[in-house]
Amino acid sequence: MNRLHHLAAVTHGLQRALAGLFVATSLVTLGTTLLEFGSASWTIAAAPIGFVLGGIYGVAYYLRYEYEVTDTTFDVASGVFSRRSREIPYRRIQNVDVRISVLHRLLGLAVVSIETAGGGQTEARLNFVSEAEADRLQREIRRRTARATGSRSEAGTDHDDARETDLQGDASATATERTGTETPASADETVAGTDSVSSESNARNHSVGTQSASRTRHDDRTRSLFELEARELLLYSFTSFRPALGAALLFFVFIAIDPVINHLLTVSQPIGGPADLETASIGNYGVLTLVSFAYGVIITYLVSVAYTFGAYYGFTLSRAGRDFVYERGLLQRYSGSIPSEKIQSVTVTDNPLQRLIDYAGMWIETAGYGPESGTGSQSAVPLAQRDRVYEFTERLTGSETPQFHSPPALARRRYVARYSIIAGVFVAAIFAVTLVTPLEQWYLAAIVFVAVPPAAHLRYVNIQYYVGEDHLVIRRGFWRRRTTVIPYYRVQTISTRRSIFQRRLGLASVIVDTASSSSFSLAPPTIYDLELEDARDVHKTSRNRLQRSLRERARDDDLGLTVDFT
Repeated sequence: MNRLHHLAAVTHGLQRALAGLFVATSLVTLGTTLLEFGSASWTIAAAPIGFVLGGIYGVAYYLRYEYEVTDTTFDVASGVFSRRSREIPYRRIQNVDVRISVLHRLLGLAVVSIETAGGGQTEARLNFVSEAEADRLQREIRRRTARATGSRSEAGTDHDDARETDLQGDASATATERTGTETPASADETVAGTDSVSSESNARNHSVGTQSASRTRHDDRTRSLFELEARELLLYSFTSFRPALGAALLFFVFIAIDPVINHLLTVSQPIGGPADLETASIGNYGVLTLVSFAYGVIITYLVSVAYTFGAYYGFTLSRAGRDFVYERGLLQRYSGSIPSEKIQSVTVTDNPLQRLIDYAGMWIETAGYGPESGTGSQSAVPLAQRDRVYEFTERLTGSETPQFHSPPALARRRYVARYSIIAGVFVAAIFAVTLVTPLEQWYLAAIVFVAVPPAAHLRYVNIQYYVGEDHLVIRRGFWRRRTTVIPYYRVQTISTRRSIFQRRLGLASVIVDTASSSSFSLAPPTIYDLELEDARDVHKTSRNRLQRSLRERARDDDLGLTVDFT
């Protein structure tokens, strides 16, 4: 069994010592204030005792933490008083994520996190190992996982492989489809790679997305598929907005509440804001509220730009065997792998700004916990030209170019009615406020009805679907439009839902659920407001093609999604 890096004893000891110090002083404070037991002078003795006991526990935790890479499992044993031993089968391992912060780089350390399929949290975390050991673990576990899952591209051994192509650095993001009998593989163009790596293989008659049984030789060299260029990184940073960061900013606002309020008063006063909070009128408070909201949005946006730039700096996507390997981060470096056989669906995302400049990103949904989003969702292409992203998606999934269909026009009328009700509730709320405050002219709030028709139209035009031979493609959303490509064999359930309002209009929604963990945090891919007969037809057709694809995969022993196009 292996132990963590020797510096981990120092870090664990210091962390537990500080925790022990906090617990000891808290207990003394609790006893003297609430229970009226003891005196504050006990803190002088309790603090060092808690610090020492915590440090001893931290060192003991380090000494009792062991791990080992075996032939079939990754074993972890931990615990001081309660011993816990885990054997993680390689076939369940979803990702081996390596995180290296600035401090870690100075000390030559790394944090290794092992995620499993279907897990809601990290299965095992090694705090800390050396960078060399982290690379070894990541490489070794990836190789053994490929072997355990029956992958035919195990590094450094003879194996069955569909085909392997040469990579040629180019920004065109196209790949050459080959047919014919045994000929040297031609150079394929990657999505946005810049390196050229040559290798020889034989190709049989088949299109991208199929598997063959030819015997070839494969190495474990990493092949670059996508590199986020400086221009694309800046575009991605300035076209991304992360509202969740606004909640984090509130913490700092509460810490420095007085300077923040004084600054907002100073800024808002020239445009009708209050001079102070005690003598302000309702109108003054309204101006102050608008200024505060605008400040919050602007600061959240700027922080979002900085966060996105730092998080995705130096982003690269590569191929190693049958895995996709990614690296990213400026101050804190992340690296990990995405096994192709565990991909549930592929989603192309864009927002209004990105659509305006004809750019989009691509996310991969897997059946497990992911380090990037807390779900099984991982960015494969943060941002690139939209045509290149869609072509890469089609080549990855083997899907045909979708011919989208839209819901009936009746659905748009439903959205108009829904948003009109929401606008009416808003106007009624403003009217209620005027009854108990000096505010007047409540009817000006009715201007929100102007936004109802365009809002209903934008929702309607961004709901589309395509029922293909091997894949189901679902598009929804305006502010963050998501186009999800789902292979039928990855479908877990297909259901038809009808609300009380949909039943009156003869409409229904089709919900497609996969094993992706993102379904637990986001709404599953849904085709909204189809005519009832169309919804039943989509349901029946998808179910039949699901059964057909499962039979074909069982017969052909097909892994599904392929990396061979790279």
